[in-house]
This record gives sequence, C-alpha cells and structure tokens, in this order.
Amino acid sequence: MHMAVAVAETSNHPLAQMSPEDRDFVVQFVLASGSLKEMARLHGVSYPTIRATLDRVIGKLQDRIQGVAPDPLTDFLAELVERGEIKPGVARNIRELHRKKLEDMK
Repeated sequence: MHMAVAVAETSNHPLAQMSPEDRDFVVQFVLASGSLKEMARLHGVSYPTIRATLDRVIGKLQDRIQGVAPDPLTDFLAELVERGEIKPGVARNIRELHRKKLEDMK
C-alpha cells in the first residue's frame, strides 16, 4: 500500500510530531532492514516485546496522519506494558476508568 503524505513544512510531518524515542525507533527499524528479530537483539528484549513497540509506534503514526491528538495517558500506559511493568488488561482498565471519570466531569 502506498500512501503519500503532503506536508507544507517539516514540523507538520507526522514523524516530526512523534517523540524523539519513537523517531529513533523508526530509524533503527529502517537501519535493521525491518527485521524485528534484529531489533529485539539490539534492544535486548523478546520478539513479542519489540512487536508490541512497533505496533504502538505504527498506531501513533497513523493517529498523527489522521490528525488525532496524542493521548498522554494511553501512551504512558503502553510504555509500561512494553516494559512489562503492568499487564495489558490493567492498562485497559486504568484507561477506561480515566475516560469514564472525564466524561462524568462534563
């Protein structure tokens, strides 16, 4: 699938809107020729962990392309899951509770 992203200036480019860590991950991924096995080796993590990181980065990039505003809590929870500090179900529960509280405040 080919997708062209037209930008007026560099700061509007979806990659420029991502965190430095996520941009570094994209650069490393390209330099590793897209090999998740090599990325896992470079980062000293398991293949599923690096796959989860790639999925998160892809999701953020898709959001930036579609103009979706960043969600700092979701990003933080995803990073905790990637590092194995919390389980995915716990992250989902925290995010849903937070969203519910925000809606209740409206």
